[in-house]
Amino acid sequence: MTFANVGSLGTKPGQRDAVVSILLRPKPELRGAGCLLYEVGVNEESPDTVFVCELWESAEAHQGSLQLDSVRAAISEAMPLLSGEMGGTRFTVLGSPLRNP
Repeated sequence: MTFANVGSLGTKPGQRDAVVSILLRPKPELRGAGCLLYEVGVNEESPDTVFVCELWESAEAHQGSLQLDSVRAAISEAMPLLSGEMGGTRFTVLGSPLRNP
């Protein structure tokens, strides 16, 4: 089953764009690890928050991606810029009206 992780990352004041830049660096190995979609966004009403929407082949694929060197490096670089406020949810995708079952 497809696994979704939709979340928000609070950043220290003025650090949102730096975190976005880190998250948007190309990581082609994510596809090989089972990532189907990885979208990064912002909302001007939340100037110190980054939003991320991920779809994975499975929860295990998502967990395994955290061991990739490029992912670990991005996490290490972004951590000092984060406020510690994180939110979101994870769920199993049951389907979509945009694709065949």
